[in-house]
Amino acid sequence: MKRTPKFQPDLTTILAFGAHPDDIEFGCGGVIARETQAGCAAYFVVCSRGEAGTNGTPAQRTAEARKSASLLGATLEFVSFGGDAHLEVSVARTLKLAAIIRRVRPAVVLAPTPAGNQHPDHIAVGRMVRDAARLARYGGVKELKQWAAHAIQQLLFYAVTVEAEPADRSAVLIDVTSVVATWWEAMAAHQSQAKTREYAGLQMARASMHGQRAGVSFAIPLFPNDTLIFESLQQLGRSARQF
Repeated sequence: MKRTPKFQPDLTTILAFGAHPDDIEFGCGGVIARETQAGCAAYFVVCSRGEAGTNGTPAQRTAEARKSASLLGATLEFVSFGGDAHLEVSVARTLKLAAIIRRVRPAVVLAPTPAGNQHPDHIAVGRMVRDAARLARYGGVKELKQWAAHAIQQLLFYAVTVEAEPADRSAVLIDVTSVVATWWEAMAAHQSQAKTREYAGLQMARASMHGQRAGVSFAIPLFPNDTLIFESLQQLGRSARQF
């Protein structure tokens, strides 16, 4: 007897979480651009408005985030978790993220890596999204009864910095060469952050390095939370190593 899957996620929907207004764009904006240009829907959830940042007011950073998301073809919403530099892991906050996963019902979820050597807000959001994706599956969670249980297909982590790239797992490299102009424009929308450092240039340099590994111009690494499963060898792309 053929088993019918309990949950049927929308294969064209991507949900990306960020701790700060620019994290998603810097960490995986090129991936988002590539997917939305291919017809996928993308939803951004940002857990602060950059309140503790050295440059840019919360209002300015909110406006920059809205412009950037629009350039990438994504829908944006903010959640309040106490503000920038206050994103502690808690059950209540994790359940709030789980409720968003149930409401949006994505196939793929993106979140910052929980690797240790980076902004603590990134670590906290990565951990909460990981746990929220699991809790979203459980039909008996009373705080989530408003929305039907939902199982995502993949949780993939993105790294905002080189230091945040996990050393204990291999990356999936996404070729973003064709959308570099759009990605750059989205990063450049965060003008307030360029006063501190040329973050867009740093991300492009990192993408160029990963691209060279794979024989393309620019690539963004994503790090699977779980083992990837393929139905056949025909679904495999090539590896980064040039044998």
